[in-house]
Amino acid sequence: AVRWWNGKSALLDFTHPFACKWFSGECDRLISKYGADGFKFDAGHLIFYTRGYRAHKDVSSGLQARAYGEFCLKYPVCEFRNAYGLAGQPIVERLNDKGHNWDDLGKCVTDLLAAGLLGYSFVCPDMIGGGLLGSFMDGVKIDEELFVRSCQMQALCGMMQFSASPWRVLSSENQELVRQSVRLRQKFAPYFVDTAKACAQTGEPFLRALEYSYPKCGYVGIRDEFLVGENLLVAPVLEKGAVSREVTIPPGKWRMDDEKVVEGPSRITVETPLARLPYMVKAAADSL
Repeated sequence: AVRWWNGKSALLDFTHPFACKWFSGECDRLISKYGADGFKFDAGHLIFYTRGYRAHKDVSSGLQARAYGEFCLKYPVCEFRNAYGLAGQPIVERLNDKGHNWDDLGKCVTDLLAAGLLGYSFVCPDMIGGGLLGSFMDGVKIDEELFVRSCQMQALCGMMQFSASPWRVLSSENQELVRQSVRLRQKFAPYFVDTAKACAQTGEPFLRALEYSYPKCGYVGIRDEFLVGENLLVAPVLEKGAVSREVTIPPGKWRMDDEKVVEGPSRITVETPLARLPYMVKAAADSL
């Protein structure tokens, strides 16, 4: 047995055929009985396999964790929490848990970009506002601005997940800003589907660092913006109280969320009231 966030749990040895058979039977039963489309395959972190446990096969902790991921590949509609050694595979990986704080919101964007560069095409941010267990417990002070900005950042990612219900932790005004972010996401839904299909064919990341798409343009240090495919640039607000931010514009003409057309390469300052998520569409893709 091992300690887990909600008590004691078990550590399955995925190098053992009996463990794989048992777990497969449990998953198949849920699909058959309840019509589940897929699963969130949680845990599988290397640290669990480095505590002196004996396994069926004498393999490293990395290979043990990878065996878990390889088992999960048989179920196509799933979210992976650990995807060690599975770059290039048709999976959606969720980032490690983030805290309910501004530093971790910034790290979320950096981690998304890094995962894409490592070969993981489809990566899900952590929960909106943070996914650590204690972030939304009774009595914890909620930073509503942080929650809204986190929602905005995720709205134009491949996936977005709520941990706390917005109507439980936000004012009515900020609830409307969350709805606004979801409506924005729906606007780009067809583009997301087309981009995902293309990434599945090419292996390119769904979310991209500017340096990836515009190499040798001096964008290596840009960690607070990202491209969705080639035609949508997102510049989320990641600092508390920010009423403006600088945005790096890559080469070409871009139509901003306020309908202004800007030409890159350049760097501009945009106003960022809480209701605004700065983004821009490449002028050649005005149909978005």
